[in-house]
Amino acid sequence: MTIGLSACGGDFYREAGATVDEGGFGNPTMTNSLISTGQLAVAEGLARRFENEVPPSVNFAFNSAKLDAASRQILLRQANWIRQFPEVRFRVYGHTDLVGSNSYNKSLGLRRANAVVRFLSTQGISRSRLEAVVSFGETQPLVVTEGRERRNRRTVTEVSGFVDGHPALLDGKYAAIIYREHLESAGRSVFDEVSAGVTQ
Repeated sequence: MTIGLSACGGDFYREAGATVDEGGFGNPTMTNSLISTGQLAVAEGLARRFENEVPPSVNFAFNSAKLDAASRQILLRQANWIRQFPEVRFRVYGHTDLVGSNSYNKSLGLRRANAVVRFLSTQGISRSRLEAVVSFGETQPLVVTEGRERRNRRTVTEVSGFVDGHPALLDGKYAAIIYREHLESAGRSVFDEVSAGVTQ
């Protein structure tokens, strides 16, 4: 038996669920699984914490993927933070300014992301936890200008999920991450209370 696609008034018939899945087969199931196990909420919380506690971006000179001293200092801070969470994976996105062709800029952005991944991996972080697979090239400028703009020439490091098969994530044991977070936040609260008592 063959199944054909037919058109009526320019609209094509599609299989049930096509508009729900939007071509990303399995993504809704994966998201539901992550939500039901609590992993998505933990990952989102860690992503917010990373962005709040560590500068997520480093900048580059024009037409360069070389890390300068300021960039290396920021990446050392990122590495110190990342080492606290061996269960977590990170993705590095490369960006450029609007000078040059899109194809060249995508390549340059990816070289920048790879430079960051290489540096972080020299700080005791496994390459398996670091990805430099996507470059936004010139498509997401912070400052919209046709000219050179250092703020646009950047990489952004973000939490991208959990390490597959990590012992802390098996059988729901990723709760250890939540517990660690709880202890640290409790420590901050006690410190805040003690500090407030001292100042009164």
